Amino acid sequence: METRSEQACFGGKIGFYSHASTATGTVMRFGVYQPPQVRHGKVPALYYLAGLTCNEETFFIKAGALKLASELGLMLVTSDTSPRGLNLPGEADAWDFGLAAGFYLDAVAEPWCHHYRMGSYVDQELPALIEANFPANDRRGIFGHSMGGHGALVTALRNPAHWHSASAFAPIANPCAVPWGEKAFGNYLGDDRERWKNWDAAELMQRRAYPQPILVDQGAADQFLTAQLQPQSLQAAAAVSGQALTLRMREGYDHSYWFVQTFIDDHLRHHAKILL
Repeated sequence: METRSEQACFGGKIGFYSHASTATGTVMRFGVYQPPQVRHGKVPALYYLAGLTCNEETFFIKAGALKLASELGLMLVTSDTSPRGLNLPGEADAWDFGLAAGFYLDAVAEPWCHHYRMGSYVDQELPALIEANFPANDRRGIFGHSMGGHGALVTALRNPAHWHSASAFAPIANPCAVPWGEKAFGNYLGDDRERWKNWDAAELMQRRAYPQPILVDQGAADQFLTAQLQPQSLQAAAAVSGQALTLRMREGYDHSYWFVQTFIDDHLRHHAKILL
């Protein structure tokens, strides 16, 4: 593991790091905020997954989460949004597929299957790395925004024993049914739409309820609301499985980090209530 930078922040420390990933076969970058409480022992870790075009720095720069995390005693961990440095054919041709658009799944189609394994990276490799190298205990939460909201919900729903709390901002709730998901899943996972359902939050939630309440915030003025996000699919899935779901439509808010900033404290407290 390589330390890229570390700075003091709100009595704790924020750092950016890189390591050789076995899941992706590339060097992966990640960020960690260690709250001041780590001086007295290990703390829970809350993992954040960013959206399309973002990286491991986006959340720490834009979300305004560190002050409350320092007060609550939550470690924050951010992942990059895809492998980098591969130069695969077509990888950088579009902003919504390939580079910075890994969709937090394990690809099975060529040429993506050898490196685009963000599902395994986030679910297994990154937490193991964090818990081996930082003062994090085995209480884990996960949340994210947009593509990252999709990733957070899917990761928690696929492995509820490993993830103890979950929430999302404006997630791509039903990627099997929207253009972003159809493009990404068709390329990463191939033509078998049944396989796609294993990486779709609405499909997974309908099959089995996650054991903890899930919080989702969605801007009612989000420019992607109807065409790409479709939060109503989560409501329908929760009605089938009995999932405890709080979906809040926020009037006047769009898809930006101004929206995330506004409600970030609610999400940190949601996770802290379960993890601490």
